[in-house]
Amino acid sequence: MKLQLAARVRMAMDRFSKRFPRIAGFFDFARRRRRPLTTLFFVIMHGIGFAMSISAIMGTRTPQGAIAWAVSLNTFPYVAVPAYWIFGESEMEGYFDQRSEQIGAIRPAADKLIADIREAGLEPEETTELMTTLAKISSLPVTDGNRVELLVDGHNTFRSMFEAIETAEDYILIQFYIIKSDGVGNELKDRLIRKAEQGVRVMVLYDDYGCLNLGGAYVSEMKDAGVEILSFMNLGGDVNRFQLNFRNHRKLVVIDGKTAFIGGHNVGDEYLGRHPVLTPWRDSHVRLTGPIATCLQVAFAEDWLWASGELPKGLNWDIEQWQENPPGAAQTACIPSGPGDELETCSMLFHSAMQSAKERIWIASPYFVPDQAFVLALQLAALRGVEVRILIPELSDSKLPYLSSFSYLEELEAAGVEVWRYQNGFLHQKVMLVDDEFVAIGSANLDNRSFRLNFELMAGIHDQAFAEKVEKMLSTDFENSRRAGVEDLRSKGFPFRVQVRVARLLAPIQ
Repeated sequence: MKLQLAARVRMAMDRFSKRFPRIAGFFDFARRRRRPLTTLFFVIMHGIGFAMSISAIMGTRTPQGAIAWAVSLNTFPYVAVPAYWIFGESEMEGYFDQRSEQIGAIRPAADKLIADIREAGLEPEETTELMTTLAKISSLPVTDGNRVELLVDGHNTFRSMFEAIETAEDYILIQFYIIKSDGVGNELKDRLIRKAEQGVRVMVLYDDYGCLNLGGAYVSEMKDAGVEILSFMNLGGDVNRFQLNFRNHRKLVVIDGKTAFIGGHNVGDEYLGRHPVLTPWRDSHVRLTGPIATCLQVAFAEDWLWASGELPKGLNWDIEQWQENPPGAAQTACIPSGPGDELETCSMLFHSAMQSAKERIWIASPYFVPDQAFVLALQLAALRGVEVRILIPELSDSKLPYLSSFSYLEELEAAGVEVWRYQNGFLHQKVMLVDDEFVAIGSANLDNRSFRLNFELMAGIHDQAFAEKVEKMLSTDFENSRRAGVEDLRSKGFPFRVQVRVARLLAPIQ
């Protein structure tokens, strides 16, 4: 039987050689020259890896990231070189020139907004040093007179969001990292289509990487109904000016320039507790009404300009509407951040908030892969007597960040920083509570990607009443958590501890 099979294979190869002599000749040459060709391949790949490692050393923002890329590119170039081409660049080719031109185009509107806020007296007469710092970091003013509503988990968030969409009279701005064509995604689509048919202008912006599985039919249906929908990067298109490494992770909804939503929720059924494993899905969002909603439009306008080449027209920049009847009393700052920032805006937000703390720092995040500067800031806060608690999930949807989180336990525990692991499902919220008066909430995680690679959007809120609600929410979360410590790692087997160390080495490039 084997001899018959071998004979048939030889006959088939002979027929192929006669029909395609050039191709057969190439394969025969490759077979005879296999060893020298293999050697040449290795030499070329290591040469490319060495050249790319120089690029990584010169261009990567952090020393840790530069070392991680340099080692992998020189040791395993066959895998690391393609990965670096896709994910490794920390500066977007041509981005800074393009972004500078675009910011120049939107700056007059932003400057007028700032002037109008000051003229209307909507900047607080008295505020904290932290809020003043956040205004300088973001180049957007702190506004007074805002109403802030905490939305806990998906059902409350989407119910409030959909109710607000139904009230839209002029326009709706929608921006999400992930939109899925499932139950809640289709409900969002149907509501937006209905509003477009009623004459309301609807603009939707989504991230290409986060929406890889969205499907063309979903987008086409909205376009056919008059919804203006764009991807941020236009992967494969003419305006794809940077790599997959840079993602728009923002989650923003603005209704008529009056009401806005930001937080941790994307659009998908898992946020309603329908994930087969990560259930229930624990997340938080916030509904903002007042001048802060107007300010948040600046971030959307910049992203829309980048994706479309045009500023969105007809947005409501009227600040005087809040002058006579402010909806609330919360002081709020809008902090957009991204890889094109001259300074590390997102990282500076967290560091400035931690530095201001006198009694408490509570942070909840699904991914805890901080850099060494962040770890030192946590340790210093704990050593000066501040209660520092980090809340992260027990269940995780990402292996590397989960493994990396174990590597921080010993150094944090030594300084008195408490790490807690949430037990009741998957924790996805991004919330920071400082003392009894400041809350940061939005899309940023505690990792290198949010600090330096993603476009993120956070709100800094100075309001004691709102902080009390967040304290109550997080206290319940801690009740559903367990205290984690260095024994959690020491009790694991040697293979697991090796994985943790490797994941920690890869932290700068996660």
